[in-house]
Amino acid sequence: MADFFQVSTATETRDQAMELARSVVSTRLAAGVQAIGPVASVFWHAGEYGEGEEWQLLFKVSAQAYDSLERHLLSHHPWKNPEVAAVPIVAGSADYLRWLGATTQLG
Repeated sequence: MADFFQVSTATETRDQAMELARSVVSTRLAAGVQAIGPVASVFWHAGEYGEGEEWQLLFKVSAQAYDSLERHLLSHHPWKNPEVAAVPIVAGSADYLRWLGATTQLG
């Protein structure tokens, strides 16, 4: 298993994205978060086709902190069933990965 993940979710507004990002970083569940947006989104939701704009969040997190981050996102996210998806960071500069591990709560 990878030692670190990049976890993604999205929100409807920049304010929601920044509030969620701050709540995660201030509790050291992630070393950092990038809020990107607005991004165009095309999706199926509740059986219907939709299009819109969202703010994507990318969290940098240790594998050990993932479960805590997921619980935090699910309990603080403004949506009832938000995307919470993790991809492993399979390579990175040694200094960056040391920083990531040292900065996260459970790193």
